[in-house]
Amino acid sequence: MNEDQGLNLLYLVLLLVFVGSALASRRLPIGKTLKMALAWIAIFAAVFVIFSFRGEFMAIGSRLKAEAIGTPIQSGEELRVPMADDGHFWVEASVNGHPVPFLVDSGASVTTISRETADAAGVETGMRVALVDTANGTVEMRPAQADMFTVGQIQRSDFAVQVNDHDEGNVLGMNFLSSLGGWRVEGHYLVLQP
Repeated sequence: MNEDQGLNLLYLVLLLVFVGSALASRRLPIGKTLKMALAWIAIFAAVFVIFSFRGEFMAIGSRLKAEAIGTPIQSGEELRVPMADDGHFWVEASVNGHPVPFLVDSGASVTTISRETADAAGVETGMRVALVDTANGTVEMRPAQADMFTVGQIQRSDFAVQVNDHDEGNVLGMNFLSSLGGWRVEGHYLVLQP
């Protein structure tokens, strides 16, 4: 036993003597005294467990919050996005500082924003139009670039997007996903690694 362990043991013995003497001085029946002592031991044990596992409890709290209101969980550098009730993954992204919800679509080659989003975020398009094959058929899109595109703590500058003048949806495509260190689906979570 080293010096630190000896001091800890002495501290615990003194603490037990203090609690025991406080209970003995009350002159209660032994059964009631034992019940009170067990109650205090249970309280100290609960506080010790909560303190010891505070990191795990915080992670559980984050997960419960994510399940309840659908917010992503930042776990170190990873961003864990819960599956929405519609079975899709939705992320809150920022286009030039303007927050916008995006549907994550690994079948989309390029991230697409609506005309409304482009106007609100100050994304300028030229006159050039590109024909893009989508699940809904061939659609005219306008190539553009967002000065800053952010998902959680993941940022991309001069990020290529397409502006869809005929759809209000925003789609996070493979040009963002392939820029990551990795991405995967784990159960009901989409995990994005910068």
